Amino acid sequence: MKKEKNKIVKYLKTVPQGMMAHNLYKKLDFKNKKEFYKALDELKAEGIVTIGEKHRVHLIRKKNRIGATIVSISRGFAFANPDIGNESIFIHSDKLKGAFIGDKVLLFNIQKGPKGLNGEVDSILEKGSRLITGTLQNHDGHYEIMPDCAIRYPLAAVADKEGPKAEDGDKVQANVKRTPHSSTVEGHIVKVYGKAGSAKICADAILDKYGIRTSFPDDVIAEAKSAAESQITQSDLKGRLDLRKTSICTIDGADAKDLDDAISVSKTHSGYKLGVHIADVSHYVKEGGKLDGEAFARGTSVYFADRVVPMLPEEISNGVCSLNAGEDKLTFSAIIELDTNGEMLSYKFKKSIIRSKVRGVYSEVNKIFNKTADKALKAKYAPVIRSLNAARELAGVLKKREAENGSFDLDTTESVFTLDRRGICVGVKPRESGEAEEMIEYLMITANRAAAKFAKANSIPFVYRVHESPDPERVNTLITLVDALGLNSRALKHKEKVTSADFADIMEQVRGTPLQKVVSHQLLRTMAKARYDTKPIGHFGLALNDYCHFTSPIRRYPDTSIHRILTSLLETKDKAALTKHYEKFAAESAKASSNAEIKAMGAERDSEDCYMAEYIKQHIGECYDGIISGVTQRGIFVELENTAEGFVSIESFSGNYRFDGMVSHVDENTGKKLTIGMDIKIRVAAADVASGRIDFDYVGGQQQ
Repeated sequence: MKKEKNKIVKYLKTVPQGMMAHNLYKKLDFKNKKEFYKALDELKAEGIVTIGEKHRVHLIRKKNRIGATIVSISRGFAFANPDIGNESIFIHSDKLKGAFIGDKVLLFNIQKGPKGLNGEVDSILEKGSRLITGTLQNHDGHYEIMPDCAIRYPLAAVADKEGPKAEDGDKVQANVKRTPHSSTVEGHIVKVYGKAGSAKICADAILDKYGIRTSFPDDVIAEAKSAAESQITQSDLKGRLDLRKTSICTIDGADAKDLDDAISVSKTHSGYKLGVHIADVSHYVKEGGKLDGEAFARGTSVYFADRVVPMLPEEISNGVCSLNAGEDKLTFSAIIELDTNGEMLSYKFKKSIIRSKVRGVYSEVNKIFNKTADKALKAKYAPVIRSLNAARELAGVLKKREAENGSFDLDTTESVFTLDRRGICVGVKPRESGEAEEMIEYLMITANRAAAKFAKANSIPFVYRVHESPDPERVNTLITLVDALGLNSRALKHKEKVTSADFADIMEQVRGTPLQKVVSHQLLRTMAKARYDTKPIGHFGLALNDYCHFTSPIRRYPDTSIHRILTSLLETKDKAALTKHYEKFAAESAKASSNAEIKAMGAERDSEDCYMAEYIKQHIGECYDGIISGVTQRGIFVELENTAEGFVSIESFSGNYRFDGMVSHVDENTGKKLTIGMDIKIRVAAADVASGRIDFDYVGGQQQ
């Protein structure tokens, strides 16, 4: 490996501007792509090269330099996240050398100070986007833009003569420029969305803020239409498992249109036979095509309260690949045999054709299960009732088995928004989930496990869904919180490596109590973020050694990727050729899909905040009961029953309160506490749609 690394370093010395990784690979004529990327990873880990978001490789030419990305800027200072290590680095403004948010930089003079690491920018390797979104504000005729991103101060607003006209309170997009020979940063307005007091308008800006594509190019639409209009031919059926007579059904929400998974379950002499049948997206989205390139770039579908931004055009997602009842559809099936304890006995993957017997709906299946269904519903599900009952029984077995293995459920309540005809949020409540939803989840997890096992057993390039063990420092923070709440943290202490069973023990202690949601949130913060990887390093949260995403290729590109890889595995005996073909693809898909997921989650979270604030703004002055969900130096966070969360300043309380650094504010005069999990009554004080901020005032409650 030393020889390969020296070869890369020697060439990079001749290209001061750096080089794209794939071009570097071609230029150096490596015979083994795996060895090249392994050498590149080692060079990055050793701090010899840095690799930008666009895969441009730069040689770090001076000693004691590290690659980093500027992630936030305030007046007077900024923070950067290093390529190696987790601790952010403080940079004084006069040490930035013109670097801005999103810029890839080289840092030097890294020192450990009393408040953490600090350093200086040596050079800018790659400039990030200079487009930002924000709210235009008029201060006595002086216009400023308050950015939505991590720029912690307003920018001077500039309206170019030929540019769009904006007014006070508008949500705008601006091109950031520095004034020559000055530290002043200006925002030149290039787009006006509308009034920032509208969540719908803010959602438009959020999509641009995160760089999420909202329309499909004409050539992509044309390819999608061509694929959707193609008929199933005898050639398509060659080698496929014909399951059109099997009792198969889809089960989704009532308003779902992209039905990409169906199930069939039967009881056997040894246990159960599970069939999970997934839309054969890779049959229609061809490798290297326009559709494929667009899906790769998007990575995932994005879900807002008022819209879905799909990964694939509707001609594919809601059309040819939607497993509509009574229609012949091409699928990729996982056929899995399990014993009566839920142990996986065998599995096989086959291209198939199905004809779903029933378009199932979660709420209807829940009525079937709890015996409240009327005659019409019973008649509708009669063709698949035996399969549904067997699926329900199998899900119960799988649930018990996972609990025994240490898997645990976090209380992560989703919000459901109701919008009126104008698109204004007029209602919000927790999403309800019943037995049918849980059943489908367990069956899909089983299919995902089988796909990962299949790939691992065959040692092929693959895109695994991984979830690493928590960082020890975060576990120590969790222990402190658990102790402060009066819970038993013994399961977490004195262990080199905690397990999911240890987290399950903590959750069990608070099950059904006011602390359940709060502790669940802290466990979520303690855990690493799940991501995609080419190595099967396991899934901590699910307590599984092998896991992937196989079941949603319409809305997730990693699923599409592994469908393509598994299809090739079924078609070829030349694993060496398969490995050569897909090794780089799997790595690129894993990285791009992880980044796309982070981007989508950030956009969805920000959009929810805006819609929540829009709803709460209509209820200013009203009083509600809530629960203290978080405590900070400046005050407390309170969550209402409808899932809205707002901030209460400590100044809202009479008394001399002191923050204990973890879970409570304590009145030093009376000893009364404001503690996480405590019931409290609040009044809605303010809500800002543009920022998603909600403020409450204290009304009353049981101070302990």
